[in-house]
Amino acid sequence: MALPGFRDFYPDDCAFRNAIFTKWREVAHRYGFVEYDGPPLEPLDLFTKKSGDEIVTQLYHFKDKGERDVALRPEMTPTLARLVTARHKDFKKPLKWFSIPQVFRYERQQKGRLREHYQLNCDIIGEAGLEADIELIALVIDVLRAFGLTEKDFVVRLSDRQFWTDFMNAHGVPEEQRYAFIQAIDKSEREPREKTAEKLGPLAEEVFAILADAGSTKSERLDTVETGLRHRGLQDYVKRDFTVVRGLAYYTGVVFEVFDRSGEFRAIAGGGRYDTLLKNLGGVDLPALGFGIGDVVLGEILKGKAAFKPPEPGGLFVVIADGTDRAKALAIVQRLRETLTCPVDYSLTPMKFGRQLQRSEESGYAKAIIIDQDTLQRGVYSIKDLSNRQKIEIGSIEDLTMENLFPTSGTDPSTSSG
Repeated sequence: MALPGFRDFYPDDCAFRNAIFTKWREVAHRYGFVEYDGPPLEPLDLFTKKSGDEIVTQLYHFKDKGERDVALRPEMTPTLARLVTARHKDFKKPLKWFSIPQVFRYERQQKGRLREHYQLNCDIIGEAGLEADIELIALVIDVLRAFGLTEKDFVVRLSDRQFWTDFMNAHGVPEEQRYAFIQAIDKSEREPREKTAEKLGPLAEEVFAILADAGSTKSERLDTVETGLRHRGLQDYVKRDFTVVRGLAYYTGVVFEVFDRSGEFRAIAGGGRYDTLLKNLGGVDLPALGFGIGDVVLGEILKGKAAFKPPEPGGLFVVIADGTDRAKALAIVQRLRETLTCPVDYSLTPMKFGRQLQRSEESGYAKAIIIDQDTLQRGVYSIKDLSNRQKIEIGSIEDLTMENLFPTSGTDPSTSSG
């Protein structure tokens, strides 16, 4: 049994997960992002330096055999900051990087939240202009649209962290009270109004008025971002919402969270601008912004809507009929594996013709090649389509190409498994 909050991935689960990863990579590459990665185990102080000592209670941390305090990564941004700090001079700016890490947090389990998950992280480093914010939000929208989701399924709630910083400056909120002030706004939708009002003090009514009428609240940054998204035809996917502040203290500008329209799940994705984080962590003063989208909530939404399915199984099963020269047949199997880009399988144990065909169907193969004494003597290959039982013959092994085997296939067998 897996530990609480951790998952086993049987082959069908892996197929679903990997299909999500494939879509993530396709869309990120389409936007010009390149992939990076880092170790799942990092020094503990990399995370406490960013989020404070209180984060330790949420981490899987321990001393390694070298007596170093280490932790399984709870997020990817500190690792990204470390990598960029170490070699930022080696890359032209802006950097457009993405990763798909597995991350770990020792938290209370709830719907849509486990103690591990995979996450698409996309970040832009070294660009201060709002065009980068527009690009990043367009990317998260297109990531979700790639799974067949539409503006009827999800909404990007836009906000401006700098707006609240300016608000606190204008009203003289002391520095030591600002984190609690932001936290009160962040939790305002989940807590009773009276409790939020108590936390906000004399500014409560003014804050409530802003939250209630976000569309009329002035923010030049959000005006620019919304205009840019409208130019891309994405205006129906976004809504201005000043309750979104992102609880983490390091956000500095435009922030956003993505929610399903039904309100059934916690946030699908979230991110924003964090212009001071790299300087605080490593001394490199580069503007930055990014988002993360996890596989748990997204997977639940996709399964519930049946909006996305992994590619259908495909590939080729070689049926070696009774009495066949097995050595010659296995030589053909090997050659097919070297020349085709789809899975090629056969029965490791000799068995009756009908049982081999049954196994090929049960394993999800699309086609079967029959190799027996007759085909070997005539020098032909009999190919059976397992979906419609039709057969064709091909004259030579050179003709056993993907085009001949799958001339009308609606799926790509090279991505399938048996």
